[in-house]
Parts: sequence; structure tokens; C-alpha cells
Amino acid sequence: MAEAAALADALLDALPQTQCTRCGYADCRAYAEAMAAGDADVNRCLPGGAEGVERLARIAAMPVVALDPECGVEAPRTLAVIDEAACIGCALCLKACPADAIVGAAKRMHTVIDDLCTGCELCLPVCPVDCISLAAASGANTGWNAWSEAQAQVARRRYDAHSQRIGVESILATPASANDAAAARREAVVAALARARNARSAH
Repeated sequence: MAEAAALADALLDALPQTQCTRCGYADCRAYAEAMAAGDADVNRCLPGGAEGVERLARIAAMPVVALDPECGVEAPRTLAVIDEAACIGCALCLKACPADAIVGAAKRMHTVIDDLCTGCELCLPVCPVDCISLAAASGANTGWNAWSEAQAQVARRRYDAHSQRIGVESILATPASANDAAAARREAVVAALARARNARSAH
């Protein structure tokens, strides 16, 4: 048991900490624990790329294999970009961002802090008005050539803080307050769409 835990910690240290879930696990730690338990191969971390597979294989004493195509194709890193004019301030992306790289408030415009964005893309599917797009961030560089150890450590610390905050919010939220929040988001979307329609008709 202690051996598996130590192996999981070593594998976690070798992951890029983007928390993107493309590996099929909830976060980098869950993937590291699955590898340590023998339940997952070392070729499922897309942000780490081929070099990442080699790092994990060395630690786990497993053969180096090609990246699993089910997880995607190794590609340059991207950044999330919010169209601030189209943003309705629903705040859904704030909770989705594992590194808290998006700043804003409910019913207020949001923006992305470029230096903190991991390119995980988790903010894209939650945006109800599709105002988030991706921009190139690493030129032609991919994997660990597009992401540094220092960036990984910052992302890891921010994810730990994010998880703690979300956990506290979940404990404090009652069913009524959760329903109120959902209703507020719906109202924000409806109001924003109405404003957009009014703006178009004014022209």
C-alpha cells in the first residue's frame, strides 16, 4: 500500500498538472493513482506528450508506448480567450477553471489571466454563449517543450487551492442556495440574450 502511494506521488510529480481530464480521469492525481495501481497505461497524458510518456514509463518501470489516440493528438499548447463583449457574466467558467485563471464576477465581464491558463479547455463546454475561443500559446512546441516545470508547479498549487475552495463552497451550499444560483444563472443568460437582441434591432 505504501509502495503504491509512493509510486503514485512520483508519477503525479511527473505530470504537467493541467488537470485537463483528457486522460479519462478526474484530475492528474487520479490518473497517477490509476497508473500506480496498474489500472492505466502511461500513454494517456496529452499535455505531457511523447516526452511525458517516457518520463512516466521510467518511473513506473513500464515500456514506452505511443500516446493513446483516444486521448487526442499531441499539439501545441493553447490559451483560452474570452470575447469580453459577448460575455454575459454567468460565472460558470470561473468554477470550471482548475487553475482559477479566469477572473470576474457574476453578471460582470470575465477575462483570462494568460500566464495562469493551462490550456485545459474545460471552460469551453460550460459557456452558454460560446464566447470562449482558443489561441496559440507555444508556437510549434508541444508536450514538455510547450510547458515548463515551473508552470506545472504553479498550476498544481492553484489547482489545490481551487479544489479546497470548491469543496468549501459545496459544503456551505444548501439545496435552496444551489437552486437560487442556478436560477440566477438562467436569469443572467436570458437578460444578456435580450440585451443582444435589443442591440441588434437598434441597428
